[in-house]
Amino acid sequence: MSTKSGSVRWLTPAEERAWRALRRVMVAVQAGTAHDLAAIGLSEADYEVLSTLSEQPAQTSTLGVQADKMGWSRSRLSRHASRMEARGLLRRAPDPADGRGCLLVLTGPGMAALRDAAPVHVESVRRHLVDRLTPQDLAALERIAGRLAQPRPDDDPDGPPPAGAGRPSGETRANGV
Repeated sequence: MSTKSGSVRWLTPAEERAWRALRRVMVAVQAGTAHDLAAIGLSEADYEVLSTLSEQPAQTSTLGVQADKMGWSRSRLSRHASRMEARGLLRRAPDPADGRGCLLVLTGPGMAALRDAAPVHVESVRRHLVDRLTPQDLAALERIAGRLAQPRPDDDPDGPPPAGAGRPSGETRANGV
């Protein structure tokens, strides 16, 4: 890989410390929650599929909509859904609106697995993140996450984000995690 050092905006020491700190936090929290879910037989990916699918009307979603909601590629979700289908956690059904597509449907055993996993997951999120931060820390984290979730003005062909973009809306998922 070759780059012209004159065109690279290298990180300052403070920026590099912040970047490395963020990476350590992400790894530590994710490893902790993954370990806790694994203890009950689910992966983080399983939990994400089950929880986001449970939020859909009739616990059913097209593969494409579900992949977009999770930030996954369709092929990644399709492969993971096949493994979950083999375990009885979800099933596929033909999509009446798209002959080439399929619907993902949460099964009874999938909903039961989610109900059993939700308290474990919430406790894990509390232990590895929430209870270790002050309310001010949590508000700052939410504000930062909101800012990072917004497209950058130079990435958005329609122009800069609207005034106030990046501020928390107060909206949370139904189960709070």
